[in-house]
Amino acid sequence: MTKEVLHAIQDEYPDDFAWCFGCGRLNEEGYHFRTGWQGEETVTFYEPSSKHIAIPGFVYGGLIASLVDCHGTGSCALALHRKNGYEPGGGEVPPRFVTASLNVNYMKPTPHGALLKAVGKVEEIHPKKFKVSVEVFADDTLCATGEVVGVVMPATFVSTK
Repeated sequence: MTKEVLHAIQDEYPDDFAWCFGCGRLNEEGYHFRTGWQGEETVTFYEPSSKHIAIPGFVYGGLIASLVDCHGTGSCALALHRKNGYEPGGGEVPPRFVTASLNVNYMKPTPHGALLKAVGKVEEIHPKKFKVSVEVFADDTLCATGEVVGVVMPATFVSTK
């Protein structure tokens, strides 16, 4: 099993929409989560750094919530992009999603030093709204579950600078 995402949907986002702290490739300070397909499920891998601790030995829960959030919206984008007949790496601009709702359940403390893997299952609930169930594993241990409802980013969602 591969432990990296070769063709991430975030790699295809236009520069104007690639600044998210969690998944934006252009945000130098961000996490740079990358979401891709693994069969019919979506996957994101991430290795927390030493600054991502809650208490020594355990990952900060906010990082886990960010992982669920960005994995969820990335999974929504993957699903609609595929529904439209495209895959990441093909050069077509994918739809961009924003979070309508986020729910995270912490099952076990997440040990620091383990590779995190978020796995998503996508369900379409409206032509512009998708729901993603997410499981977060530290190595093989299920540490968190979550649900993200993502909506296609409206055209009016632009900078107000």
